[in-house]
Amino acid sequence: MIRVLVVDDHRVVRMGLKALLEETDDIDMVGWAADGEEATRMAMELQPHVVLMDLSMPKMDGVEATRSIKAQNPDMSIVVLTSFSDRGRVLAALDAGAIGYQLKDAETESLLDGIRNAANGHAPLDPRVATEVLASRTAVEDEGLKLTARETEVLDLLGEGMLNKQIARRLGISESTVKSHLTRIFQTIGVQDRTQAALWLERRSGKD
Repeated sequence: MIRVLVVDDHRVVRMGLKALLEETDDIDMVGWAADGEEATRMAMELQPHVVLMDLSMPKMDGVEATRSIKAQNPDMSIVVLTSFSDRGRVLAALDAGAIGYQLKDAETESLLDGIRNAANGHAPLDPRVATEVLASRTAVEDEGLKLTARETEVLDLLGEGMLNKQIARRLGISESTVKSHLTRIFQTIGVQDRTQAALWLERRSGKD
């Protein structure tokens, strides 16, 4: 069962998500928070697999709450759940440690699949915001970009949503070797984490 903490300062949104999640067999809403400070505390207490995080909230906004939660729970998956008007702040949330983002008007199945993907370590990215988020990244010129053949393989498999252990199994290498490759890949393409690498790869693929 996927344990989800919902963070939003609007009661109608929380109740709507509660009703939606109660209809699933594999997702359980274990709690809710109305601001970032409460979210940070409840994440520690409830230890959810996934946190659905609003961005605009009182006391502590979603970006700071994401940073705070990830500092205390590095393995916890945080998915930004926001409106299209907040798309400019999605990048800040990703930089703070969010694994992906979904829009509040997303189709039901898209949102549920996003939660499931996040619980499995994948990066759910709503395509309506992806283009703008990608455009806000500093472009990395292909000239001078030097990835080895193995690093390219690792990056491609990351782009398919594979976890480190899955990449290691596919390529017949150790998980620690995968981590070493990823460290160098992140440095080479100018990103900080898996989500940003997936965004970079999506952007580059779109240019080919």
